[in-house]
Amino acid sequence: MPTSSEFADRQKKRREELWSLLGDLPEKRTPTGQVVSTEQLDGYKLEHLILDLNGVQPVPALMLIPDNIKTPAPAMQYIHWHGGDYFVGKQELLKGTRAMQAYAPVYAQKGIVALAIDSWCFGERAPYPTDGGRGEGDTFKEMIWKGQVLFGMMMFDEWQALNYLCSRPEVDTKRIGSFGISMGSTKSWWLAALDERIKVCIDLCCLTDYEALLAEHGQYRHGIYYYVPSLLKHFQTHEINELIIPRPRLSLNGSKDGLTPPRGVERVRDYLYPLYAQYGRPEDCRIELFDCGHEELPEMRAIILEWLVKYLVNA
Repeated sequence: MPTSSEFADRQKKRREELWSLLGDLPEKRTPTGQVVSTEQLDGYKLEHLILDLNGVQPVPALMLIPDNIKTPAPAMQYIHWHGGDYFVGKQELLKGTRAMQAYAPVYAQKGIVALAIDSWCFGERAPYPTDGGRGEGDTFKEMIWKGQVLFGMMMFDEWQALNYLCSRPEVDTKRIGSFGISMGSTKSWWLAALDERIKVCIDLCCLTDYEALLAEHGQYRHGIYYYVPSLLKHFQTHEINELIIPRPRLSLNGSKDGLTPPRGVERVRDYLYPLYAQYGRPEDCRIELFDCGHEELPEMRAIILEWLVKYLVNA
């Protein structure tokens, strides 16, 4: 087994390799934000923002600041799902999805700042007002022509949003987590793999093992955004997740979820657990399957709440 130092060096090199697969990305720049409006809701202030993350397209965002905040406060980068809900986007933080109740009240109650952006093709960034699927498809095709990758552009925005989050005076940069369900789940563990400032990675219902998905001919279940050219020449799912070690890692999935074959979840789990025992703490990685489909069960939320308190609020 490599030493801890050798393992960290390998992670650094592999992290750079993972970035290199994401196509031609915008120039890295210091993100800026403008507060468009502010409203007081139940237990928190909500800022409506326009962020400059990529120099190409303005990015609408929401910033949740709890009333009971104690600065510097823990923070969550909340990443919305796909679900065909093209015109919801960042509003998911407040409204939830048909598979999961909203997390805004949770963050407000626990004193966690949260930032959510509209991803490319979603929310206020949907290219066409009545046809979200066409907007996603057209954007993907145009980007491919230009040497870009839709998922890469999405991840660049999430990374820049993380930079913005770190710049806010309310935020404790040593206590930032990432969270999402479905597409948000995938982006959560990718973001944690790409940037060590994510101190705890929590995701629901999309720890998809690529080879298991191929074996079940399940590619059609995921949106076109999901597919990164040449990815499998370099990485499998467990190898991306390896870049999160030794940071706390929670992944909860449904055994009846066609987007996430359970054999693949078990493969990732069985690969990561020994590495956490070797290079971190075994209790800091928890990957489980529940008797459900693409949804959050009450017992899944209970576990997430425990992790929020342990690894963000009380960290």
